[in-house]
Amino acid sequence: MNEPPGRRERKKAATRQKIAETALRLFLERGYEAVGIREVAAEADVAVTTLFSHFASKEALVFGQDEAFEQGLTQAVADRAPHEPLIPALRHQIHAMVRHCTADGVAAIWRMIDDTPALREYEDSMRLRHAESLATAIAADPGLSRSTTACRTIARFALDAYSLGREAADPESAVDEIFRMIDAAWEVTCRSE
Repeated sequence: MNEPPGRRERKKAATRQKIAETALRLFLERGYEAVGIREVAAEADVAVTTLFSHFASKEALVFGQDEAFEQGLTQAVADRAPHEPLIPALRHQIHAMVRHCTADGVAAIWRMIDDTPALREYEDSMRLRHAESLATAIAADPGLSRSTTACRTIARFALDAYSLGREAADPESAVDEIFRMIDAAWEVTCRSE
């Protein structure tokens, strides 16, 4: 059983949340490029070193759910029930990620990301890192004996499903449609190996 986080962990999480919310508010009010790290730290009432202990870069301030998304993807593989198929577990996780990123109030954040080359580049590298972590989790599952190439391909397809679903007019339907193709590709790897 997981114990509730201690006071120190709660305080760290609250500080991280405050920094992220402050940064997003400032970026949306004044533009990403117009706001410096020192301004974010001052507005959040933390030292610059504290900010950097929570976020590795200015770009990371915009993607506060990065670690949670990556962990959710790998847990979708590792924590699924025995004999639960992989692809439905991944589809469920991608749906959750897409719902989070298409919720009310986030459209302005995505416009800012799309309009800022440094943020688009950061998102691309983040997505590739997530895909590699997911591929590693798939490859490590002894019940899913597939080649490294198959694991990496399915992981990238899953992350592409997230990106395409997030941008679709009907995200739920788009993710389901993409995962039908992913499921078919996964089944082909089973027959060919």
